[in-house]
Amino acid sequence: MSPFFIRRPRFAGVIAVVIVLAGVLSVAALPVAQFPDITPPVVQVSTFFPGANAEVVELAVAQPIEEMVNGVDGMLYMSSRSADDGSLTIDVTFAIGTDPDVAAINVQNRVDRAMGLLPPEVQRQGVITQAQQPSLLLIVNLTSPEGTRDALFLSNYASINILDRLRRLDGVGEAEILGALDYGMRIWLDTPRMASLGVSPADVRDAILEQNVEVAPGQLGAPPARDDQQFQYSIRTQGRLADAREFEDIIIRARADGAHVRIRDVARVELGAQRYGAFGRLNGLPSTNVAVFQQPGANALAIADAVRAEMKAAAEAFPEDVEFSVLYDTTIFVRESVAAVVTSLILALVLVILVIFVFLQNWRSTVIPAVTIPVSLIGTLAALNAIGFTINTITLFALILAIGIVVDDAIIVVENVQRKLARGAKPADAAREAMSEVTGPIIATTLVLLAVFVP
Repeated sequence: MSPFFIRRPRFAGVIAVVIVLAGVLSVAALPVAQFPDITPPVVQVSTFFPGANAEVVELAVAQPIEEMVNGVDGMLYMSSRSADDGSLTIDVTFAIGTDPDVAAINVQNRVDRAMGLLPPEVQRQGVITQAQQPSLLLIVNLTSPEGTRDALFLSNYASINILDRLRRLDGVGEAEILGALDYGMRIWLDTPRMASLGVSPADVRDAILEQNVEVAPGQLGAPPARDDQQFQYSIRTQGRLADAREFEDIIIRARADGAHVRIRDVARVELGAQRYGAFGRLNGLPSTNVAVFQQPGANALAIADAVRAEMKAAAEAFPEDVEFSVLYDTTIFVRESVAAVVTSLILALVLVILVIFVFLQNWRSTVIPAVTIPVSLIGTLAALNAIGFTINTITLFALILAIGIVVDDAIIVVENVQRKLARGAKPADAAREAMSEVTGPIIATTLVLLAVFVP
């Protein structure tokens, strides 16, 4: 192979230029991360059982779901967490290389089969199945500097106005609120008053379920109707109740004297949070946190810049006394670690060229390794892009190591060519003879290095 390129130096130069161009074009497409993505895919199943403790959640909810999900295709192991606030989280871990979307669909199919075994309260809440994004990129914090907005308001504002904007960004796998708080109607029962009126908590619950519903009441004058029917009217009824006063007016029962027992007679109603198990504060002020996860193989630096730009645009419409800040940003470590490795890469390149020049004492001989190094390194970027790798600290350290390998081979060839030239051989003959002598040892040395590093 070497005699072919020795006879055609221009062709060899064209190939080198093509390799460099391919590497340069691949730079923009290569994702940048701190470490390579080798995390096995995880599918998360989550639900909520209102009023249940951890033991009840485990027996009534976790076990039926686990029995159905166990054995799904590609599963390695499964873990679950039941909490005293009624929440359940099941993490199903799959083998590396499994498509997370396909895995999520398979798990969802198994969960659907278990739905009939779950308590009615859990079925109404629903069971969420989604591919978990393991790569936390950054955390955006919403806070109220003057304290006029509470954590409940901030959490709901982020849920309505922030989450969808962040999820639409390229490379964002998921955006979620940490310890999300949702509005809920809080009904505080007065047990002595309930006992005097003969009302039980089940009576209050049943009344709410019966009267706080969306129904289809139908139409007046709809077919089949009389022949002289000229008009058709759609009936509208009050559906879901919206404020505390409407909940207070719910009728629980009618007494013998015709009077109605309403919720306001046995309870205090107020608009609050569905759960109070979590809340956020920053420097003593109410706040909420939005976690942003990146998709596997996405460019962390580009996503972080896009999230900051999107939050600045969203901040223009923020209500009074609401501000945002980036509380945690992993790209800071990515930028610094990548910059440090790039600096080491440049220093290694410069030092290697200086050492070659000092010992060879010939600038023309120094040019060959000096050209070989950037061509090899830049061309490697095209190979990384082709096989789906990212630019991270591991691949950059590998490039630093490759400098020594490339330079060693180049120095061996250059020194052998110089030795032939010193004996009076013509340049072309000296190159052919030198390559024929060292090609075998160079290949053997390279294979030995591959045997050491590839495993």
